[in-house]
Amino acid sequence: MIEGLDALKLPDSGARIEPYWEHARAGRLALPRCAGCGRVHWYPRAMCPFCLSDDIQWEESSGRGTIYSFSVMRTKSPYVVAYVRLDEGVTLMTNIVDCDIESLQIGQAVSVRFVTRASVQVPVFTIADQTGGSR
Repeated sequence: MIEGLDALKLPDSGARIEPYWEHARAGRLALPRCAGCGRVHWYPRAMCPFCLSDDIQWEESSGRGTIYSFSVMRTKSPYVVAYVRLDEGVTLMTNIVDCDIESLQIGQAVSVRFVTRASVQVPVFTIADQTGGSR
């Protein structure tokens, strides 16, 4: 169990962001792109935070990124909370899982995977190997 995910605030589940959840159920990370200004944004929502357009399109992310910042929560079962900068340019708060906490570094390559929490699939990241996949 990843302690930090238990208190995770999930994005809204309205029909306008249902494509996000469809992708997540299939183990893929979808990002919203505004058709008005062309910018990708995070977190999933029905309106562009840059130009306020509601013309949002969904595209599949590569699922690859780098650790921008992280903190180790040293509880009974230590866990990592991190900001990950995706290759697509957005940054999201997440957990880094299945890793050697002591060897984590800012700038380290990571790749997405999904875990079930509160009966939905949520993205977490693990250290990527040299070929860009998960270890």
